[in-house]
Amino acid sequence: MQRYFIKDNYSEGEMIYLTGDDYHHAAHVMRMKVGEECFLTFENSIAVVGELVEISEDKLVFKEIKKENQEKELPYDVTVACAYTKGDKLEFVAQKATELGMTKLIGFPGKTSVAKWDEKKLTKKVPRFEKIVKEAAEQSHRQKVPAIELLPSFKQLITQLADYDKILVAYEESAKEGETKSLVKALQTVSKNDKVLIIFGPEGGIAPDEIKEFEKNNAILCGLGPRILRAETAPLYALSAMSYQWELLN
Repeated sequence: MQRYFIKDNYSEGEMIYLTGDDYHHAAHVMRMKVGEECFLTFENSIAVVGELVEISEDKLVFKEIKKENQEKELPYDVTVACAYTKGDKLEFVAQKATELGMTKLIGFPGKTSVAKWDEKKLTKKVPRFEKIVKEAAEQSHRQKVPAIELLPSFKQLITQLADYDKILVAYEESAKEGETKSLVKALQTVSKNDKVLIIFGPEGGIAPDEIKEFEKNNAILCGLGPRILRAETAPLYALSAMSYQWELLN
């Protein structure tokens, strides 16, 4: 069944309205008819199966049939921070990391980033990224749409580090040195309600002075196995490892 996100919190017993672009998609692309059902997911992550009971010129009206009981989110809040990369690589990460359970995506300018995104360009890109993660969340039957934040400076990333309980940095030099335990140990020691941040560099890697800044804020440097991964592959590897550790092993 198709899934749509409702920009409101769930209230039991109330009719549910689908408007805007989602209305257009359901009514004109999916051509939904009265009596058909879909998933409707609310801001507070509650999802229900809704039956279409009315179609008007600007909205669809649903009644709740039942709640969705299966948990679809990772057990912990995971923010992925990626330095700006060339082309549409970060859009690819946004889509696939959403499918893998990311809670939030932060983009930031790394010292070795070839891509240069000024504030005007960043402002224009945010709606594009929000559309990508929303569609990916619908496709993968998430109960949350990841948040998007595109930062104009590295300093702004540093000021946000205090918001996280566990900070991991995927570091190429750690992988080259054969470090294999830090990621596993870190994932095993995440506690209930912890907020996890994992940071990735651009194509040129993370600069030594950036590493020093992360270490000052108690970041853990992690290798991601013996192979050197592309900038757009590393976040997907890490999220897959998190899913395996937290969901499949438990």
